[in-house]
Amino acid sequence: MDNLTATAALPPTDNTIPPLPDYTSTPLPPIILTIPDAYLALALPIIAYWVVSLFFHLIDTYDLFPSYRLHTPAELLKRNHVSRWEVFRDVILQQVVQTFVGMLLTLTEEDAIVGKQDYDIAIWAQRIRIAQRAVPTVLALVGLDAQGLAKNVADSSSSLVGVLMGGQYPWLTQTYMQNGIQMSAPAFADWEMLAAKAIYWVGIPALQFLCAILIVDTWQYFWHRGMHMNKWLYTTFHSRHHRLYVPYAYGALYNHPVEGFLLDTLGAGIAYLVTCMTTRQSMWFFTLSTIKTVDDHCGYALPWDPLQHLTSNNAGYHDVHHQSWGIKTNFSQPFFTFWDRLLGTRWTGGDVSLRYERARTAAQKKVDADKKDTASSVTHTNPSESANADIRPYQDEKAVRLSDQLQQRLKPTVPAGKATLQALGSREQVLEDQQGGGVSVLVKETREEEKEEAQQSWLRRSPRKMAAQRSRAGSGASSLMGLRDRVNERLVGSCVTGPGKEQP
Repeated sequence: MDNLTATAALPPTDNTIPPLPDYTSTPLPPIILTIPDAYLALALPIIAYWVVSLFFHLIDTYDLFPSYRLHTPAELLKRNHVSRWEVFRDVILQQVVQTFVGMLLTLTEEDAIVGKQDYDIAIWAQRIRIAQRAVPTVLALVGLDAQGLAKNVADSSSSLVGVLMGGQYPWLTQTYMQNGIQMSAPAFADWEMLAAKAIYWVGIPALQFLCAILIVDTWQYFWHRGMHMNKWLYTTFHSRHHRLYVPYAYGALYNHPVEGFLLDTLGAGIAYLVTCMTTRQSMWFFTLSTIKTVDDHCGYALPWDPLQHLTSNNAGYHDVHHQSWGIKTNFSQPFFTFWDRLLGTRWTGGDVSLRYERARTAAQKKVDADKKDTASSVTHTNPSESANADIRPYQDEKAVRLSDQLQQRLKPTVPAGKATLQALGSREQVLEDQQGGGVSVLVKETREEEKEEAQQSWLRRSPRKMAAQRSRAGSGASSLMGLRDRVNERLVGSCVTGPGKEQP
């Protein structure tokens, strides 16, 4: 696009309105020289989606904030009806579709230009000057004399005098050249230019963003609600998204391709076109909308996450909708909840903590049952296999929590490394089998091992040493009983207690 120079029109016949300035427009250079802004606007939401998703995935993987989880890892494992690979695949498909549609939109847009900003600001300044003509009339309606007020404030504020006089500023003038002749014309007051700049740079973009948010919220609410109320729409399209009873970050856009196009791609495109956003404005809007959507599905109620507090529509609010008991409530997404409040679809069932607790307990029981039902096979019998294999399957929470004294007492005499972890993992199964004896079994096994060692070495001992050994055996029994009690206290209910003690 070539540079375009425009000359201001002749001064208006009304000698109270300043003329518009000349301007020269040039093509707007891209933010990144090798990438057009239109393509960058398509790439940024996808980049933001996976960056934010990776952030929450790392929190999940390393269990960094367990106290702020909405669901436990057991629920994530047992309650969802779709694999992570299927979620990843469908999200990529939706992002390909939205990129294709975005590229089609770029073909209909004109190239962005720069250099006309001062001209556009001056237009708003003219509108402000014209609007001031109504001030005397409005004051007269309430019984005030604009001219009298102007005289009273003449010494303190010349700008206020001009406003009270209906936008007349005879003392403000400027000069300009017309056909080689220097001409004089009215000028704008400083406050008029400041107000015009605020409207141009802040007010209009804010209004565009607000309107776009309202369009997206309205579009998604009624399509979303319709897909729940219409059986065919739900079973054909939307039920796929609800295979995630326990949402996680990168599952935010896990949808049927048709639903993804209707709800997300088309809705955002309409908001963009209706509000006449620029390409760079769309970068902000689409990227922030994407981050908000991912955050609403992250599965965490982080107190320091600003998106959790900007509106009441957050991860906790939307998570209720993903539960079987709240699936026909809380349809609003992704910004505000006013449609749910106005149309009576907001969750009104009260406190949900007990419902969440029941779901956690049920999922954990399924995991525990799987552990008990799964038969362990002997693997990695060769030293090379044992050295190269992953040790994590043999690491268990209870074995790691065992005290040093308990590990020294109960740890089997096997080579260090994977074999030790395997043995400790096996003992976890014993500890979990409360009806089968739990820690009492390990204590009894240790007693038997010590008795066997004593019997094998008695021939090598003198009668005096044998008497001492019998004495130590008696005290060893009591020490083992004390060990059992200490283990029970350490595990705090994870194992069965000894005879005569009640589990807290």
